[in-house]
Amino acid sequence: MSLKIIQKRCVSCSLCEQVCPVKAVSMTEDGLPLIDSALCNLCGICIEKCPTGAIVRVHGTLSSQEDFDEYKGVMVIAEEEEGKIAQVSYELVSKGSELASVLKVPVTAVVFDSAQEEDLKNLSVYGADRVIVIKGEILGKPLIGPRSRALYELIRKEKPEIVLTGSTSQGRPLLSRVAVRLKTGLTADCTHLEIEMPDRHLLQTRPAWGGSIMATIMTPNTRPQMATVRPRVMRKKTPDYTKRSEISSFITSPEILTDPVQFLGVIREETSRVRLDNADIIVSGGRGIKSPENFSMIEKLALLLNGAVGSSRPPVDDGWISHSHQVGQTGRTVAPKLYVAIGISGAIQHLVGMQSSDCIVAINKDKDAPIMNVADYAIIGDLFEIVPELIKTLEKKKTG
Repeated sequence: MSLKIIQKRCVSCSLCEQVCPVKAVSMTEDGLPLIDSALCNLCGICIEKCPTGAIVRVHGTLSSQEDFDEYKGVMVIAEEEEGKIAQVSYELVSKGSELASVLKVPVTAVVFDSAQEEDLKNLSVYGADRVIVIKGEILGKPLIGPRSRALYELIRKEKPEIVLTGSTSQGRPLLSRVAVRLKTGLTADCTHLEIEMPDRHLLQTRPAWGGSIMATIMTPNTRPQMATVRPRVMRKKTPDYTKRSEISSFITSPEILTDPVQFLGVIREETSRVRLDNADIIVSGGRGIKSPENFSMIEKLALLLNGAVGSSRPPVDDGWISHSHQVGQTGRTVAPKLYVAIGISGAIQHLVGMQSSDCIVAINKDKDAPIMNVADYAIIGDLFEIVPELIKTLEKKKTG
């Protein structure tokens, strides 16, 4: 490990020379700090005191990424779902524009060759200043090999300081391959992002230790800073239909488009008639419903509310319902307008996946259950008495 001076950030204030306890820093005739590696003990006091973030710790050799100031902008890798840009991509473009406003840089959305023109316009509506379409017929298919190689080429050319994509079956393997090739860090499954100034560090927060703590991670020594973000945890901004983005194409090297993997087709996930990640209303059951047969009660209530059926982890582990319905750290992250939790105690792993819901209604006989701490409305009592009454009332309202 060593210390590095980023000359473009240095304002020649000489504060680092003044605070160094071992006199390892001296000012040159050009007004720049010079660090004597033989004297420096890497205490980091100069890093903490530097007002412009011009001193950084370096682990090993940064090669072509040595000058961080070459890296500018926020890049969001959009993905498709059933022929349309996925909602998580609009969420990340919105969040990307928020981060970019702090950094005073543009937001670039990147899509692969199969995107429709209307979707490209929608990316600008939610905050993209530029849209780049990576061209190549095979890139229209979800093959990670060609896509990761094409994206690597684009990032090497554009040099963004932040790269984001969804923490999905497409996004996770894509960005992990690119991060390895770029020799930079990647934080997966983020639930919160913010910028630390003046260092321009991306603070990436995600659940750790089985969801029992929230860890904030930085990538201080390499660029770009890369993260995958859980769907439905970032809010889409209010669309600006007057906004227009610059749309351009990026032509990849032909040799990178060949791949030994052949794309055969997509197998649709079998789940309820309303998908969890698209649902405005979700009714979830936990182990408190006592048996798999009682999920029919959950399904009936969800049907009356025109919502989707969810579950906590225990019923899934017990085989009562399929994993596609699971909400939580090891399932889906959701943020519906209404989340009804029935017989769910509220372990931290479940709360991580649903606590961003607009309105949470909890039905549980245990008034001290953790779910009650995040609920907007708590109904304390026997769910086998309360839920049938809710169903009966909704049925009367529907028929009446």
